[in-house]
Amino acid sequence: MAFDLANPQRFEKLAARLVPLLTIASGVTALFGLYMALFDSPADYQQGDSVRIMYVHVPAAWMALLCYSTMAIASAIGFIFKHPLADVAAKSAAPIGAAFTFLALVTGSLWGKPMWGTWWAWDARLTSVLILFFLYIGYIALWNAIDDKIRAARLAAIVCLVGFINIPIIKFSVDWWNSLHQPASVLRAGGPTIHGSMLTPLILMGAAYALGFAALLLVSMRGELAERRIARLEQAGRPPSKATVA
Repeated sequence: MAFDLANPQRFEKLAARLVPLLTIASGVTALFGLYMALFDSPADYQQGDSVRIMYVHVPAAWMALLCYSTMAIASAIGFIFKHPLADVAAKSAAPIGAAFTFLALVTGSLWGKPMWGTWWAWDARLTSVLILFFLYIGYIALWNAIDDKIRAARLAAIVCLVGFINIPIIKFSVDWWNSLHQPASVLRAGGPTIHGSMLTPLILMGAAYALGFAALLLVSMRGELAERRIARLEQAGRPPSKATVA
């Protein structure tokens, strides 16, 4: 099925149908999640209402890892199998992942100030997430620095795959080193330890972020494919038609 969608026209037809559905689903899920986070979820006995930052921060951190993992999988497929859309998917996911990572860093600082008394600490989890943000920025810069798309794709894939070593470091940093962060309370082998009144809106917000990522990824990939078609037409000396950029 994945290789059937290697045809850009077939992919774009499917993406055009999916984007509105994913966008609506993301918006509705986010509304339910935010409502439950603000009105149904209780304040924490230690953190008070500042714990509600969790419903924005934690899903953003999840998505920072998911987006990079998506890039790594797409990069591996593009590097090994030369899948026509794999490099496009990896390149398109990078700015979205960088935005989620930036959101996680900012909301983490806002949450950390009342809890730790400081906006920033060189904690293992914080530092590794900051490195992840720089990996995103470096990956984007590499694509923009090389005009040859084939060469850029191969070099970017290598950088992405090497950088993937940071993902398990982020995940297990609280277990391997002394950390200001608490151990995992949702994605853990023994099941979630967080109370259901907090877990439900957290999962809803995570689902909303994931659906939004899928919609943004498809839109970005369609834009990248349109840019490449326009570039090919310009090189051939033909002006792009309205159908080309639609």
